[in-house]
Amino acid sequence: MATETSPRPGSATPSTIPQKRPMNLDDEHHVPAVSSPLNPDAPTPRTRKAPVREQREKKESLKKREAKGADTTRSSTPDTQSTTKRSRKVEKAPDIVRPVRYYTKPPSQPDFDPPRQPVFNPVLTKANREFSECFEHISNKKSFRYTNCIADPGFPSSRWFRQTDAEPFEPRFSFQEASSHILFDSAGRSITTEKGFRMARANVCAREGRWYYECKILSGVKRPAHEASSAPQDSSSTDGGHVRLGWARREANLDTPVGFDAYSYGLRDVSGQKVHLSRPKDFTPSNESLCEGDVIGLELTLPSLALHRKVVEGSYNKAVDVSDDLDPHPAAEAPDFVRDRVPIRYKGVVYFEQFEYSSSKELEDLMNPAPSLSNAAVAAKDAAATAPPNPNHPSVALRTLPFSSIKIYKNGKLLGTPFADLLAFLPPASKAATQQGARDGLDDGMLGYFPAISVFRGGAAEVNFGPDFWCPPSDLATAVGDDDQDAVDNDMIGSAIALAPKDPKTQRQHSQGKNSRLRGMGERYIEQIAEDIIYDLIDEVDFWMLDAIENPDAVGTDGASTQKVDNVSAAGGLETVEGLTQLGGGGGEIKEIVQEEE
Repeated sequence: MATETSPRPGSATPSTIPQKRPMNLDDEHHVPAVSSPLNPDAPTPRTRKAPVREQREKKESLKKREAKGADTTRSSTPDTQSTTKRSRKVEKAPDIVRPVRYYTKPPSQPDFDPPRQPVFNPVLTKANREFSECFEHISNKKSFRYTNCIADPGFPSSRWFRQTDAEPFEPRFSFQEASSHILFDSAGRSITTEKGFRMARANVCAREGRWYYECKILSGVKRPAHEASSAPQDSSSTDGGHVRLGWARREANLDTPVGFDAYSYGLRDVSGQKVHLSRPKDFTPSNESLCEGDVIGLELTLPSLALHRKVVEGSYNKAVDVSDDLDPHPAAEAPDFVRDRVPIRYKGVVYFEQFEYSSSKELEDLMNPAPSLSNAAVAAKDAAATAPPNPNHPSVALRTLPFSSIKIYKNGKLLGTPFADLLAFLPPASKAATQQGARDGLDDGMLGYFPAISVFRGGAAEVNFGPDFWCPPSDLATAVGDDDQDAVDNDMIGSAIALAPKDPKTQRQHSQGKNSRLRGMGERYIEQIAEDIIYDLIDEVDFWMLDAIENPDAVGTDGASTQKVDNVSAAGGLETVEGLTQLGGGGGEIKEIVQEEE
């Protein structure tokens, strides 16, 4: 048997002969600079082109930049001694927004007396109440807002005046925030009119949290015949009329019904329809009307001011901001209130006059939308601007508040939530009037939603801001009852032990913070007074510090002003006040105004 033998390794003949590896252009850097005599045919290396260098921008020297006033903080070598005395002088102090002080007449002796109550002239009697015309007081006009003020010797740097209020000192309808055709009762809690729809707003507003008030229809839609026998009837309520109730902002027109524009949300007495932007929609079951004698409760829920500012600043994120944050941890610095106001005299009474916030074009267009554009390209470009109001709308005025809503109760029974995602009101969502001297983007502390009632040709209504409500909802009743159940027991060693409530619902109320629980608007009125006092003191201290810095002679060594209020009161003229024309204020000056006694 033949065996296959493998060839010997040394006698094998390669199939191909290795050739010389070709020289690529990429390998030119391996070629020697001088050819070897053993390989004279070696290619000579190509001369490389020098890389093109970019043209460097010629920078000026440090001395030239300092001469021109340019920024010298950037240098080639880090300067560890940058905080020198010379650099501190160049640094500019941060701009502090403060109210503007106006150069006015010194107060006279009557200005130190509390403001008198408006004069009431009886006009008619309805629902066993006497309604009167309110006059001898100033009313808010377009672009201007008025509040009561009083001269106080403790406020010399604020030009002697601080904010106050006129009787009655309680939450009620505001005499300045009402149409001139509104008739009031003596307590300021009931209104009516003989004209068309006219509106009146309360003297207290809600800015964050959960708030509640009630409205009783004194004269309006009559009850059906099958209900008239069981319901109490007033023999004087024969002329009917109509009532609308709800919440409104300061920009809402007082000569229109609640729900007329984008600045108010209302409820009709006829068929119980909800109204916003003058568009009524069905709300109550079976279109049930709100009749005479019904007590309508209105609950308003607003998110925290911190979340509100995120919305108006454009930093709100739905995925991150998943809570209303009604009870946040206290911040190191609270937002500032800036109130540009000047004391004026009207019929012997001194008022603060300030610029009012005006309606914006975006919300006017929302009420009366323009016809659709024929150009598809332009329409697509403006699609974002024409989107419905939402928290991230391109227009700040059309941004809504997440977690905000309005609930309606009828005689203590919840009817539902007619409105949600209310429009934002903090600047720049609210803009100042286009007047000379008005400053935009400032919050005066009274921006919010006000309880508002509008009446029509004999319609009459009464409001109740608490604490003794007629038909309180269960949440409000539980929250009020908690205050009575918070008993404190002392043990043998004298330590206070709070008795824990056994009811689970009451335990939830205890775990909630102040803003999370439902409260009456009467509590908000007390908070509002405290805010006015605090910011009057802040303004006085701020102006006093400016006086001490810019005119040290005007302030004594003990921190008190060297001017005496008696001298100022007896002077009676602008020319007798010395040392105040140079004092700083908003913008570093005191603006001079000329007033005429009306």
